[in-house]
Amino acid sequence: MNAPLRRVGVVVMVLFGLLFANLNWIQAYKADEYRNSDYNRRVQVAEYDRKRGNIEVGGTAVAISKDTGGELKFQRTYPGGETYAHVLGYKPVNLGDIGIERLENEFLAGTSDQLIGDRIKDMFTGEETAGGNVLLTLSKRAQETAYKQLQNNQVGATRGAAIAIDPRTGAVQALVSMPSFDPNPLTSHDTEAAKKAYEKLDEDPDRPLANRALNETLPPGSTFKIVVAAAALENGVGQQTQIPAGRSWTPPTAGHPITNAVDSICPQAKVTLKQAVTDSCNTGFAQLGVRLGADKIKEKAQQFGFEQDDLTVGQLGKGGLPVAASRTGDMQNPDGSTDPAALAQSSIGQNNVRMTPLQGALIAAAVANDGSQMRPYLVKQLLAPDRTTSYYNADPRELRRPVSGPVAGDLRDMMVNVVRNGTGRKAAIDGYTVGGKTGTAESGPGTPDHGWFIGFVLDKNGTPISAVCVELERAGSGGSAEAARIAGRIMAAVIDSGGR
Repeated sequence: MNAPLRRVGVVVMVLFGLLFANLNWIQAYKADEYRNSDYNRRVQVAEYDRKRGNIEVGGTAVAISKDTGGELKFQRTYPGGETYAHVLGYKPVNLGDIGIERLENEFLAGTSDQLIGDRIKDMFTGEETAGGNVLLTLSKRAQETAYKQLQNNQVGATRGAAIAIDPRTGAVQALVSMPSFDPNPLTSHDTEAAKKAYEKLDEDPDRPLANRALNETLPPGSTFKIVVAAAALENGVGQQTQIPAGRSWTPPTAGHPITNAVDSICPQAKVTLKQAVTDSCNTGFAQLGVRLGADKIKEKAQQFGFEQDDLTVGQLGKGGLPVAASRTGDMQNPDGSTDPAALAQSSIGQNNVRMTPLQGALIAAAVANDGSQMRPYLVKQLLAPDRTTSYYNADPRELRRPVSGPVAGDLRDMMVNVVRNGTGRKAAIDGYTVGGKTGTAESGPGTPDHGWFIGFVLDKNGTPISAVCVELERAGSGGSAEAARIAGRIMAAVIDSGGR
């Protein structure tokens, strides 16, 4: 054989070798990936041949599957549209799924190991095993109230969030992000139409797909004063202790003075801690924070949940919707020493302090619940397709204890005074004890301020019913008062619904 033919033969043998190796690689190592790929048409047809389970809120199905009669037999639909979008997510054909639809996909699809008994039973009956049902903790009335009140807020805010939780258990009662989106176009079996709908949402500068209640971190303004007040109470300061105040105060090394919202707020040289909380005295808390020191402020914030990177909300003891970490930020000079100006600004919820609405609700919940902060969760129960067997029931558990019972009691008293006599009056509910703290936070040069409110409601026996946080992004003047009003409506809805 001459040299050219030998070279051709060697090349052919090498190519056959590579082809053989590739086939073995696909069969041995990639088969499961390709078989289970969302883009495998056979898998899609098989998946949509089985009816997916419902997701339910208060006995009402908010995610259901309808028979289309087409090749993909069942289509996922969401009767509540935008109201539940950031909790439920969506289950599309060729796009990535999100939300509870993704977290509980195997159970909803009927492929979970938990449902193997149901599948074996249906082998003998000849029936097609349906997916299991997921029951959420949300209160239908509170969720719908939160959505409507945010959408129709009285200050014209177009972005924001609201979240309410049961302080005794951690069960999420409402979770809304604004703007929201309609998940129904995303689950269309016309995959091109679904893709275009997704691209439109993804390109929207207001980011309607973002879950602001769990993942947006913004400066919390004066709501952070509850953390500073907690640190003060644990370090020798009482509700009636006089602290330095005044119309303005310039921290050491600072070029600009810290002032109050209006001149009439704590103009005197000293006020009590209770009065400083009630009237939201910036000069008082700035000086108090510097007196306490950065380490004490940071430590107390961490005890409330700041800096936690691994918190999720779904089932208890299992993965869930990810939660962004709230941060206290830097309060130091380049050489590592404390910067009094940065510490003063941080003590009134500015500088680099950033907080999620969930974190705000958790702070209020811990205060309402005698210092015990419960782990938040969304999934209440997993039911078999025929609803006769429960495969999961939430068992509430404590997340942390940021403050003692006596300190929580003092914070409660001061927050109740904020609603009765201070900046949070619009959150009041007749016949119930409501406590809270408003917050106004600068959003940047030339842009309107953010408006915040964190609070709780207790029944006549002092038992906590709900804790809530409302945030209105760039709401401007009146934003915190409007957030308080919305929070009051949400808590009232929880009361009216009995938590359902």
